[in-house]
Amino acid sequence: MAAMEDDKASSSNSTQILPKPRRLKGHTDSTSCCIASRDRPGVIVTSGEDGRVCWFDMRCKDFSELLMDVSTEPVSSLCFKPGNEDMIYVSSGKEIKCFDVRLANREWKPLESYNYNKEEINQIACNSKSSFLAAADDGGEVKIIDIRHQCLYKTLRAGHTSICSSVQFLPWHSWEVISGGLDSTLLMWDFSKGRPNKVADFGLIDVSSGMAGQCLNPAFIHAIAVPEVDMLDKLDKVCAVARGDGVVNVINIESEMNAVKSKSSSNLRKRSQPRSKDGRSTSNVDPDKNGKKRLHLDYSLGGHTAAVSALAFSMFGERGKFIISGGNDKLVKVWNWSSYPDAGLLSDSNNAILHLNINVTHKVNHLCTTPADTDNLILCDTSKVVKVYSIT
Repeated sequence: MAAMEDDKASSSNSTQILPKPRRLKGHTDSTSCCIASRDRPGVIVTSGEDGRVCWFDMRCKDFSELLMDVSTEPVSSLCFKPGNEDMIYVSSGKEIKCFDVRLANREWKPLESYNYNKEEINQIACNSKSSFLAAADDGGEVKIIDIRHQCLYKTLRAGHTSICSSVQFLPWHSWEVISGGLDSTLLMWDFSKGRPNKVADFGLIDVSSGMAGQCLNPAFIHAIAVPEVDMLDKLDKVCAVARGDGVVNVINIESEMNAVKSKSSSNLRKRSQPRSKDGRSTSNVDPDKNGKKRLHLDYSLGGHTAAVSALAFSMFGERGKFIISGGNDKLVKVWNWSSYPDAGLLSDSNNAILHLNINVTHKVNHLCTTPADTDNLILCDTSKVVKVYSIT
């Protein structure tokens, strides 16, 4: 049986040789973030440790169409303003700046600037209605900025006990964001009230579930991804989580939240129920009866052998069919996760879930996908060259 499992794992780890990627040049230091335009096919924007933002049109040459030197500090994150992709938000250090690309100039002056974060910003995200901007920082806080009125709306604190590495708005709830941090905790917030609801503590889950993970590397959350609005008709309300122990999890957020609420109400019932003489509860309620289903993509399925640093839902072909993950093991994995949306534990027959395995030359910092049939995977790594792959 062990030999059979080893054979399956090795077949899952087989690396497909792809044509050499396109190499997009414009940065002078490591690249940190990339985003793809929805309105203008072939246009992508990247940022780097050089404090520069580069615009590329992949229908043309492999050099940046527009260079924006926007900061003396590294640029950590980018996002378009939904509905107006001429407007772009850029985070650098503790500051967020907004630029209009139509106002091209040698000296880029921001139209808006926000300095509400007390620690360095790791990721920014804009909600689909272009009314709020979220910024996750090293202090474990998330700042919600009202970009229509250009003011701080809410500070989300007392949730994470360590660095908050990632934040995303939930497109199916107008007032909710989800954040992940180096405390291994995934939190969902009602940002109108500033209240956190713990969705999952990944530092505890593997101990109780027996699922494979790297015991020497904590399950820090390095990145999260949620489907876009137009993917929701085919996908569940899920969240993908990139973990420091090499695991990619896909969780159903609604199921997780229902389980949290059920457990809370169960605890209330326990406190109100009579107890026996030895102090034990006489309740027959099992707090684990609402077991949460998670898709657990680890090295036993051909997954990563080091921290997963980036991931995204695929924009090409059948939107959301694949999850693409990149890691510190210099590997990119393309997961056909949509075939198993309700899987809690994968059976031996599920090895085909790993669709593609790509060797890359550097550790992955960030990745995104485009809607195109070719040139649809964009990769930022610890080099100064942006790589473009074609995934079919």
